[in-house]
Amino acid sequence: MFGLGVPELMVIFVIALVVFGPKKLPELGKALGKGIAEFKRASQEMKDTIESEVRNAEHAMDLKKLKADVEGIGSQVAKELKDAEVLAVTSFEPEKKDQKPDPQSGADAGGTTPDKQEPASDDKTPAQQETKEKETDVHGKA
Repeated sequence: MFGLGVPELMVIFVIALVVFGPKKLPELGKALGKGIAEFKRASQEMKDTIESEVRNAEHAMDLKKLKADVEGIGSQVAKELKDAEVLAVTSFEPEKKDQKPDPQSGADAGGTTPDKQEPASDDKTPAQQETKEKETDVHGKA
């Protein structure tokens, strides 16, 4: 403790005893003890306050990072949903129910003849070709 050994402390105690006297020395010791305890308590409170503020700042930074991550994921999901919507619209063509078959040409509403199927196009994906085959099976026509 500050490089003071037992002999140095004994010298300080003897000097304090001579200066203040035996009646005042216990009161001074009690006051000194209370002062040291108060100083320790105040320094511990300051340390706790600083640590709490650091934790709050780290938490706020984590929340900002999390918010940025969530917003990034949200925009990515929105973009993927838009892409999926575009893909869904382009891969499934709506049926033309308003057109009536032409009795002279023998063609149905889609413009194809009932006995002829439309040849598979190479630019369609396998999923699009499979969907087209399912429509053919369900409706009995291409």
